Amino acid sequence: MTAAAQSEMDAHWMRQALSAARDAQHRDEVPIGTCIVVGDKVLAVAGNRTRTDNDPTAHAEMVALRVAAKEVGNYRLSDAIVYSTIEPCVMCAGALIQARVRRLVYGAQDERAGAVESRFRVCDTDFLNHRIEVSAGVLEEECREIMQEFFRARRQDQRSEVGGQRSEVGDQISE
Repeated sequence: MTAAAQSEMDAHWMRQALSAARDAQHRDEVPIGTCIVVGDKVLAVAGNRTRTDNDPTAHAEMVALRVAAKEVGNYRLSDAIVYSTIEPCVMCAGALIQARVRRLVYGAQDERAGAVESRFRVCDTDFLNHRIEVSAGVLEEECREIMQEFFRARRQDQRSEVGGQRSEVGDQISE
């Protein structure tokens, strides 16, 4: 496959992950999405579900890995390519190693908690028995923007709540 064709295919599957991220955002989840494919077959598409499911492990990658493993009937996904909108955390990167995925493609780095390149190098460390081919920066701007929008809105909501509480306190004091 040519580099241009690979790039086009990566962008196509990343758009599926972005769609899952938007769905997560509509559920008031952190908008991260994951799409897992083998060849041209989609095994799973998922967004974050930590709040929805009250499950700290329900990150988009973890949810998608569970669905994909059930789909193929094996916890090993050695031919799979995982597309994630944001660089996976330690838990998710570790799960990708355990699943033996072939390749990880992600959109934007997570400078605070990224475990693939930003903070740790879980996917290509010599200490583990499996290494994953990694491609970063696919639709990076779109992936970063959806996260920035989400947290900008959340900060604005928090400021509004604090301002509303102050005004209620002020009303009570003046009464």
